[in-house]
Amino acid sequence: MFKQSFTAMAVSMVALLALSACNTTEGIGRDLESVGNEIAEEAEDNS
Repeated sequence: MFKQSFTAMAVSMVALLALSACNTTEGIGRDLESVGNEIAEEAEDNS
């Protein structure tokens, strides 16, 4: 169950990241950091 939820969340985050309009390297870095934080928080909540 956790693996499916985690995979779905990760795919959703990547899709959102790809669809967002990041015009700068700094913006992309912040987005990637945000995705990483969300994944880490979800993992902590489900462990």
